[in-house]
Amino acid sequence: MVADERDALRETVRTLLIREGDTRSAMASSSGYDEKLWARLGDLGVAGLHVPEEHGGAGASFLETRIALAELGRFLTPGPLLGSVLASAALLSTGAGPLLPEIAAGSLVPSLAWGPYALNAQVADVFLVPGEDGLYAVPPAEVSVTPCGALDPTRRLATVSATGAGEFLGVPDMARVRDVACAALAAESAGAAARCLELTVSYAKQRRQFGRPIGSFQALKHRMADMHVLVETAESASLAAAEAVVTGGDPTSAFVWCVEAFTQVAGEMIQLHGGIAITWEHDAHLYFKRAHGNAHLFGSVRDHVSRLGAQLGQ
Repeated sequence: MVADERDALRETVRTLLIREGDTRSAMASSSGYDEKLWARLGDLGVAGLHVPEEHGGAGASFLETRIALAELGRFLTPGPLLGSVLASAALLSTGAGPLLPEIAAGSLVPSLAWGPYALNAQVADVFLVPGEDGLYAVPPAEVSVTPCGALDPTRRLATVSATGAGEFLGVPDMARVRDVACAALAAESAGAAARCLELTVSYAKQRRQFGRPIGSFQALKHRMADMHVLVETAESASLAAAEAVVTGGDPTSAFVWCVEAFTQVAGEMIQLHGGIAITWEHDAHLYFKRAHGNAHLFGSVRDHVSRLGAQLGQ
């Protein structure tokens, strides 16, 4: 896609989420997400943006998937997209295509049993389970799912174990899956951090102390300026992570920057909103929890930095 098409994609997804998205209702539902909204996103081809046309996708790239992930991150929209992106990456790395058209259409929800937690496990139509010799597609009836308590209530997590046999799909490149996971969380984090800044600036213009908006105080201006720098650099790092996935580079350093920037911005959002930020009715605490959840979802930031350091030392 060219720049104008990417801008149009961003605007389309954002408009849909503003008009039809309801994070709190979705996270309280039995599935943990809004199934009608997910179907609408499927109609837009969001789940298959990075999937080649021969496998039923849009034939774009991860640069376009990044846009969708960032917009869902902005609104903390619960949904199967992140898990679907990881599952697609695993399947594409094996060369296996039978499941990809349905995943790309959003009509099949996959769960990749990789890392500490499995995404989409409670609602998955198929589980992709890495074994010693390759990747297997296992039906839900042959999988044991154990829900995990999560800090972030907008993202349900579980651990899974296969109790029966599955269909052999091929040998996946799990290093590639890890890179896609890092770039995906970088995009989510950058989008959410930008929203934190927007909400904070808006509040600072409305909240008044000593007869003037608190945003007019120099000390708070400096803090919001620092937030702005973090948000802008996270956006650049997110783009760099997506480009690394497209070109075969390593997105680790960009990922680390994005999740740490999001954590700092979300923390400042709490501080600058004051007591209202820690009430259940306000969304600030949800962004704060998502930030810390992202920083540990696929291993801790320290783990990723250590791995990167070991690579650079070779």
